[in-house]
Amino acid sequence: MSYFVTEVQPPLAFIEPSFNAAVWQGARSLLPFWLRWRLKIDQVEVHNGDTLARLYQDFQSGKARFLIAFRHPSTSDPLCIAQMIWSQLPAIASQQGIRITNPHVHFVYDRGIPLWAGRPVGWLMAQLGGTPIRRGGLDRPGLRSIRQLFAQGDFPMAAAPEGGTNGHNELISPLEPGIAQFGFWCAEDVRDRDTQVFILPLGIQYHFTTAPWTSLVQLLSQLEADSGWVPPPAPATLPTIRNGQPLTPEQETWLYQRLYGLGEHLLVQLERYYIRFYQHMLPEALADALANPSQAGDTSLDLPQRLQTLLDTALIVAEQFFQLTPKGTVIDRCRRVEQAGWDRIYRNDLQLSDLSPVEQGLADRIAEEADLRLWHMRLVENFVSVTGRYVKEKPTVERFADTLLLLWKTIARIKGDRTSQIPRLGAQRVQMTVGQPLCVSDRWDDYQGNRRQAITSLTQDLQGALDAMIQT
Repeated sequence: MSYFVTEVQPPLAFIEPSFNAAVWQGARSLLPFWLRWRLKIDQVEVHNGDTLARLYQDFQSGKARFLIAFRHPSTSDPLCIAQMIWSQLPAIASQQGIRITNPHVHFVYDRGIPLWAGRPVGWLMAQLGGTPIRRGGLDRPGLRSIRQLFAQGDFPMAAAPEGGTNGHNELISPLEPGIAQFGFWCAEDVRDRDTQVFILPLGIQYHFTTAPWTSLVQLLSQLEADSGWVPPPAPATLPTIRNGQPLTPEQETWLYQRLYGLGEHLLVQLERYYIRFYQHMLPEALADALANPSQAGDTSLDLPQRLQTLLDTALIVAEQFFQLTPKGTVIDRCRRVEQAGWDRIYRNDLQLSDLSPVEQGLADRIAEEADLRLWHMRLVENFVSVTGRYVKEKPTVERFADTLLLLWKTIARIKGDRTSQIPRLGAQRVQMTVGQPLCVSDRWDDYQGNRRQAITSLTQDLQGALDAMIQT
């Protein structure tokens, strides 16, 4: 959200998709300028685009329905995909003698996006044929809309199987099973047609046009100041770090030490915060782990474990308030906490216009407290894919930037800053890699025999396909 919730809100209404060709044409014209001016994306490259063109051809002839399952490292992904489909795809198809009459997709988006991005964004998504989903519970209107559009919509579908951005160019979060389920629903709905159903993996990676080391160091210095961390002084022999030049081993070591020092300093501050103010809410083992994070002596050896302990702690603080039992993956737990918070903020059980002043005030307090507890869950969301080894394993400028931007989001959330735009460190090119389609229709018999296993198997195959497209 772009604001702090202090008052109870009416129920979250389903935003009906309503494709508007005039809005689409306007967005299509403006998108290249927005990518360059606002997002600093100079180029969108497409690899294996002929596979996508052939699928569109089969879609237009009624032979295929398909869903583009895309990697989601950045909030820029949907706009880059739109640029690929609206601009590059028709040109690629034309080279093969294929004419794509309506290069567009219906897309699935998180119902929470219009809450923090604003109502105009929700309107625009609906006008472009997008359909929302509430991730934390059984969203019957959202699921019905996805199923209807997949089987009968005017365009193919697109959705992110990771469920949200993970901030890593070269790591994929565990996939949610919903994409596979959508595929099998569509296969069921088109059984009487001569139509095949596919899930198409799409890899996305960002590369800086020129390594923006200067901007990266400036952001690092800003975050150090915000967190109260004083880094060690630079060695007297350290060469000046310049944009576009590879780091020397000495520069690499110094920059990594500063990044690691900032991360550990922030981790210590959060550990102290939770152990001081929330220890009474935690299981004894978890409280002991927070109170003694470096018993092994060398904190660099257990930083990943300490981070996971912290994330578990933050989730338990939120879960206890909402009276939820911790179960499932970290992502599953985040979704349940989010839904519980929304149930207290967006009230289906109240007619707000009929409330007395006292009833209104009590409902406002519940909504405000729920929003405050959701803060702990949002903190966890920033770190779902963090391993603690990402930069050390391969200290590229992209990995440095990924980690710094995650720290920026965390510090902004701690500061209560919900309005600042994420820093753009330098111009980028985006590499889109179209994978080989996964045929859902060929798995229909397996689905009828064991639905859970078929969904799991398809999800695993999709995860493997997306993993294989990461260029390291």
